[in-house]
Amino acid sequence: MQNSSDQDDIEMLGNNKLKRHDKVWMEKCRTEGMKRFVKFVDDLLDILESSNYSSPSPPPRDYKEELQVVQLKMKEERERGKMKDEVIKQLHSDKLQLQQQVAHLKELQKLQVEKEENKDSQTTEDGNCPLPPMDGFPQCEGKLKWMKEMWKTDPCYGSYGVNGSLCSIIIYLSEIESWCPVLPAQKKSLEDISRSDQAVVRTSLEGLYPSLKNRVQFRWIYQRIQSMDEIWVEAGRSLSAKNNLTERKAKHILVHPGALTNESGFRIADRAFSGGPLGELVQWSDLIATLHILGHHLHLSASIPDLNKFLGINKEGCPSRQSRPNTKLIYTDIIGLRQFQKVLQKSWIKYKCMMRLLDSFGTEPDFNHAVWAQKQKLKNPYGGFSLTPAQFYTLFPHTPDNTFLGFVVQHQMSSEFTEQLRSTERRNQALVYGKRGLFWEGKEAYLDIIHKHLEIHGTVKNRTKIPSYVKNHGIVNGTEVQTLLRQSKVFVGLSFPYEGPAPLEALANGCAFLNPRLHPPLSSLNSEFFKGKPNIREVTSQNPYVEAIGEPYVWTVDMFNETEVEKALTAILNQSIEPYLPYEFTCEGMLQRLSVLIEKQDFCSSAGRWPPLSALQVVKAEPGVSCKQTCQRVGRICEPAFFPQLNSVKDLAEHGVDCQTSEVSNSSLVFPAYNGTKHCLFQSDPLLFSCVRSNQSLIRICPCRDYIKDQIALCKACV
Repeated sequence: MQNSSDQDDIEMLGNNKLKRHDKVWMEKCRTEGMKRFVKFVDDLLDILESSNYSSPSPPPRDYKEELQVVQLKMKEERERGKMKDEVIKQLHSDKLQLQQQVAHLKELQKLQVEKEENKDSQTTEDGNCPLPPMDGFPQCEGKLKWMKEMWKTDPCYGSYGVNGSLCSIIIYLSEIESWCPVLPAQKKSLEDISRSDQAVVRTSLEGLYPSLKNRVQFRWIYQRIQSMDEIWVEAGRSLSAKNNLTERKAKHILVHPGALTNESGFRIADRAFSGGPLGELVQWSDLIATLHILGHHLHLSASIPDLNKFLGINKEGCPSRQSRPNTKLIYTDIIGLRQFQKVLQKSWIKYKCMMRLLDSFGTEPDFNHAVWAQKQKLKNPYGGFSLTPAQFYTLFPHTPDNTFLGFVVQHQMSSEFTEQLRSTERRNQALVYGKRGLFWEGKEAYLDIIHKHLEIHGTVKNRTKIPSYVKNHGIVNGTEVQTLLRQSKVFVGLSFPYEGPAPLEALANGCAFLNPRLHPPLSSLNSEFFKGKPNIREVTSQNPYVEAIGEPYVWTVDMFNETEVEKALTAILNQSIEPYLPYEFTCEGMLQRLSVLIEKQDFCSSAGRWPPLSALQVVKAEPGVSCKQTCQRVGRICEPAFFPQLNSVKDLAEHGVDCQTSEVSNSSLVFPAYNGTKHCLFQSDPLLFSCVRSNQSLIRICPCRDYIKDQIALCKACV
């Protein structure tokens, strides 16, 4: 039985066929008429050519008058003959033109029929290619209209399969260029292809080196990875023996360190060999080595032209034909993200969920949210991207709203190495943490106290601003630094640089760290260095992470308090410590952490929940206390991914909170929370969930989770 919709479809189909039949019939009639007219012209020509206008001449007469008449008639006949020739010539010309018009009409008729047939087939094909949602692709519709009209202007489009149909155009604009979303059917096909590629833990880094060693931007990175070659390979083998790494898919991953590009103007790669900052380079080195060992397909970009090439962007026409990888992840930094935006303009949104931004000091949710930052006057050059806060990857695990990526401390933590360290006699010396004379200024009294007990060594580029008693080695490489640390009893902090990797290197070599306390704690609110950073996190010492490790490895002191400094030095000189390095800063620890993050952390779809809900522990905060602090007090860490599971009246009821009234709002970063009258407030904007904010009049509901010892990024059920 047919419904009304089916009948309408049949009627519409019938009308279309009738219209098409009428059009073809009219063209046929027009053609037949032309043929008849041509036949008439042919008959007329036959008559003209066979007829004789001249009559037989009468016998000549002697009359002059008759002769004149005959002459006149002969003249008329000659004129008439000329006219006949012109008429015949004109008719031949008309016949030729008519034949050409008939041929043209036949061609038009043929093209019309083909067009109707193509229209039917294209309509069917386009019906199978419904436009996907255009969210995040503001220029897609305009590009579709342009391509529909102009696709024949460059044969390049046809070479990519564009044939004028909507389907072919969308496929081109989504898969070859980046203006439109991928069709659901094509997305599944691309996913099916990628599923067939297994990730296998690599037992060599040789395949990585050619893409590093001949590029200036990666020269220091190449040397670091090469110096740790055997450690990385062994760590991969060790992790494979402990964890199941066989069910992973190899992903195409783009690594674009924007701060290392020449276009950034920072010259970080150039200055690495002359005392420049190494923190970012260390992290990029270890990320690249980790991705390679884990068996993924790595694509390195070190300039804007590299980025254009990878993205298939050709400003002079359509992209050059090449095999474009189905990118799954992009590791970059804030400078790199801005370069993406410059290259792709609004279509960068296509890659937004794939982004992972290396961000040493972290970005807090209120600085990340573009609209909120604008309203609260928090806007700064490094914020306002409106990413999910967990897409920012930090150097240390200081901001639970972000993801801890970390780095690796160059070490040899084998039992053989430990025995070797035990047998190495430590000299009565201290090594100072500071490669620039500027870092030493104003610290003379502090260094004088240390000098009373220990010989002081330094690795300073220019010794003009350091005390004369310091034995300076100049700028040295990593291996030489390791040797100096193994010989020294204490590594001396000067309060700057903040949150660098060197204190952990000291601990890994059995050398205690003297960690200057910062009083008051520094943040973007009171420090020129942190001003402009997209957070208000307080830094309590030169290295808060190792401060938490504490004695006997780390002694946090006020370097302007002679009593504190003396007390710490006395304790350090009377102790012997074993090399210590948290697992999360070893090669194996980073391999484990990143392997799980690559497999489980997904910002492109809502399918699957990670971390698993079994890790959730709900804790009520005291008024004025953040969820970060609340979770720490119970030996847990705040997990922002769990906030949506606590963001309704029903959710809170399951955890013992009986809401009397409620509202949904985006007016604060402390929701979900409630006040003394059990008025519950829930968050309407997921980008404003935050672990680090508090309110004096509200009790926060905090999503805490457990974690693996010395691997804070992962819950116990995450591995």
